[in-house]
Amino acid sequence: MRPPFSFECFGEFRHAVIATAVHAGHDLRPSVAAHSALDAVTRFREEDPFTDRLTMIGVAAVVVHRSRFEVDLNRPRDGAVYRTPDDAWGIELWDGPLPPHDIEHSLETYDEFYAELGHRLDVIADDGPFVLLDLHSYNHRRNGRDAPAGAADDNPGVNVGTGPLDRRRWGRIIDVFVDEMGRREVRGERLDVRENVRFRGGELSRWVAQRYGDRGCALAIEFKKTFMDEWTGDLDEQHLEELRLALAAAVPALVEELRCSTPT
Repeated sequence: MRPPFSFECFGEFRHAVIATAVHAGHDLRPSVAAHSALDAVTRFREEDPFTDRLTMIGVAAVVVHRSRFEVDLNRPRDGAVYRTPDDAWGIELWDGPLPPHDIEHSLETYDEFYAELGHRLDVIADDGPFVLLDLHSYNHRRNGRDAPAGAADDNPGVNVGTGPLDRRRWGRIIDVFVDEMGRREVRGERLDVRENVRFRGGELSRWVAQRYGDRGCALAIEFKKTFMDEWTGDLDEQHLEELRLALAAAVPALVEELRCSTPT
């Protein structure tokens, strides 16, 4: 089995941008899989498949390979292991109570992730401010494959979660990102990019804000799953590639804004 997560292209550089995909993983430890009541298709639907490919934008990247159904790195530690259907959209998760030793093992992965991420980001933060693009995707057809999709007013193409951020410090970064992404065309239409409509940011965003303050800005970016069929898992390769290119095109503006906002 692959390691739980991987870090790519990290180094000591100034005005850094980092991309993370903490819900991209589908792997389960065998001991966890043995207790799962979920079929692979349902589990895949509630994960964020293909978001690892969105991290490939020429910046430092963090990709998590373990499923959120083993340990959810974007929730507080005491809720990082789903125990009941209420923890996971009403889904029946396990064939019985999850053994305590499996819960502890999963929480060890949680602690290891944040320790390693903190070690690497500390080096970057010591050399200047950074932006972390916390990449996710979300379902908008929850009533079934053939049912109407969720209303566009409530389901932006790209939701930028900024709830944990201090806008006095990071307002320009937020606005630059929203504006840059909103100028891009994907599948022949301008991207619908809005702030805090569906999601305001999870534990990773909160952790960055708390640990780094005015040195680190985490934007929680949720792509609506229009690039795939969320019920079958079928991917539209061209659509995903256009989203990746749109994201990559926003990076230079973020780097420039970081440079301009850093005292010399």
